[in-house]
Amino acid sequence: MTSLTKWTVEDYHRMIDVGIIKNRKVELINGEIINMSPEGPVHRFINHRAVKYLRHILGNLAEVMEAHPITLINSEPEPDITIVRYPDTLYLDRHPSGKDIYWIIEIADSTLQKDLGTKKTLYASSGIEEYWVIDIAKKNFKVFRNLMNNEYQIEQNYQDGVVFSLAFPSVEISVKKIIGFDERDI
Repeated sequence: MTSLTKWTVEDYHRMIDVGIIKNRKVELINGEIINMSPEGPVHRFINHRAVKYLRHILGNLAEVMEAHPITLINSEPEPDITIVRYPDTLYLDRHPSGKDIYWIIEIADSTLQKDLGTKKTLYASSGIEEYWVIDIAKKNFKVFRNLMNNEYQIEQNYQDGVVFSLAFPSVEISVKKIIGFDERDI
């Protein structure tokens, strides 16, 4: 029987440092180096719109990172959007870790099953209190909260209206602007 070799975050960093995985779009998930799906135009548009909007409304409350690595146990995924503790200088010599992250947003077109399965489980087991998944096809998003025993207990679905993050309950977030289908400028 053949077994799969699991890589540590340190192994993964060494591979990056020596150029083994140079110019490859990969991420480390649960000890496995996984190819990342290519980003289509609609995915890029929604990602850009949501990041621009969140930076505008959150101001100096948090950093809004776009498609950058985060370091978790045996994983270093690159979520589409990660809202992390301020200031950005916290991340001069390391990537944000679970304790730094307010919430993560993944944008799903061809990756919906992975985002609602492997990624959701990974983020919950890493203590990420809130996780949002934008479903491009349905023009909505799911919010996962109430972390207990490494699982999200609450799932809410939004197509319009407003949502409030756990980290910033006084900041009103427009659903239409997050999913990128609000034609009005921010």
